[in-house]
Formats: sequence, C-alpha cells, structure tokens
Amino acid sequence: MKTCETCGNQYDKCFEIVQGGTSHYFDCFECAIHSLAPTCNHCNCRIIGHGLEAAGVFYCCDHCAESSGVTNLVDRV
Repeated sequence: MKTCETCGNQYDKCFEIVQGGTSHYFDCFECAIHSLAPTCNHCNCRIIGHGLEAAGVFYCCDHCAESSGVTNLVDRV
C-alpha cells in the first residue's frame, strides 16, 4: 500500500506520476495538482490547463500575463 505524498493517506489505489525521472504517489488528482501543477505568477492559482509561459514564468491566462506586463501572449491564435 502506497502513501499519498501530499496528504499522507495510505491507500491501496494510489497512482504514480513520474516527473523528471522521479516517482510521485497520490491518492487523488486533487493532491497531485496541489503538489505538481505550476502556479500562476500573477494570481497564484494552480495551472491545471495549458497555461502560458514567457521567459520561464507561468501564467494561467492571457489576462494574468498582461497584468504582469507581458503583452506578446494570447490564449488562442
């Protein structure tokens, strides 16, 4: 039985996510998102969709990127 690395729950149905060669175990997607999803540089929400990136900085949407002074990104082309 594995233990969720976010909440510590021991669960027989934990799943593994391998990121950069390192294994991570979680009991639910919520814990995986909390642990692994990048955070928007402007509003601090977890980015669970595609998001946007400029110069190594992540944003959840075009609005947050523009609010941070990044004007060359768009949500859709």
